Amino acid sequence: MTAATTLTDRYVDAAMRTVPESQRADLATELRASIEDQIEARAAAGEAPDAAERAVLEELGDPDKLAAGYTDRPLWVVGPRYYLQWWRLLKLLLWIVIPCAVFGVSLGMVLDGATFGEIMGTIWPLALTVAVHLAFWTTLVFFVVERSESRGKPIELGAWSVDQLPEPRPRGAGLVELVCSLVFLVLAAGAILWDLFIGFVPTEPGLSFLDPGLWPGWIFALFVLMALEAGLAVTVYALGRYTVWLAIVNGVLNAAIAFPAIWLLMQGELINQEFFPTIIGPEGAEVGAIVSTVAGFMIAGIAIWDTIDGALKAVRARRG
Repeated sequence: MTAATTLTDRYVDAAMRTVPESQRADLATELRASIEDQIEARAAAGEAPDAAERAVLEELGDPDKLAAGYTDRPLWVVGPRYYLQWWRLLKLLLWIVIPCAVFGVSLGMVLDGATFGEIMGTIWPLALTVAVHLAFWTTLVFFVVERSESRGKPIELGAWSVDQLPEPRPRGAGLVELVCSLVFLVLAAGAILWDLFIGFVPTEPGLSFLDPGLWPGWIFALFVLMALEAGLAVTVYALGRYTVWLAIVNGVLNAAIAFPAIWLLMQGELINQEFFPTIIGPEGAEVGAIVSTVAGFMIAGIAIWDTIDGALKAVRARRG
């Protein structure tokens, strides 16, 4: 995004996100022309351009609702009035509550000595159950709110405002993203080598956080994958966008890093088993188990997030 991005740009971008690709270009042109005409009319009447733009967009209302009207797409749950508030709240709850519930239960089971199979057999039904409950109770609340309106006057749940417009989503990859990716990979490689040969604990020279047995085979394999990640970042920058094939390559590289790392964690061969007992004492083994669990979730989460992010960028670039 550049400094020249206007409220109108943001509004049109937000409105077109849910419009079918075949209709997007024509509707975006039509909507932008309509907004500009209304702004010009207000400006001709003596209103300041910035104030006129904000007023026009406020009158148009929520861009998602406007887009639904353009495409004749009904917004219904148990009724259309609060559909968008219901859908946004439900998505937010699903993104927050399910990961927290799965992480909390998994951590408790690890500390209780459960096996990996027992944990997997518990968290998937748990995630499904939590999702069903969130959907049911959220929908029920909105059903009650909608049916509780007195004399046809809607209950105010927060009016839409221009200030809620999201920034336009990037469709490609810029120089800043490329530099950040390359710098991160270089720093990560340097940190791994420093940890293995010098260590980060001043009082225990040579004590590494990663298992010394990872050197040289596993570490060299990781460095090869990191070099491929760097090559992918350069390719995306050179093309100016993600393609479907680049998104697939990105997902494969994430899986190639995440799966072995998680497997090594499960085998107790990723984190040095002597690290925490050495710097903490006898209770260090329990701390190490907690750190391993957290690390596993972080590795999986980062891999899944980066894969989805690459796929979404490819879809947006293709639509653009």
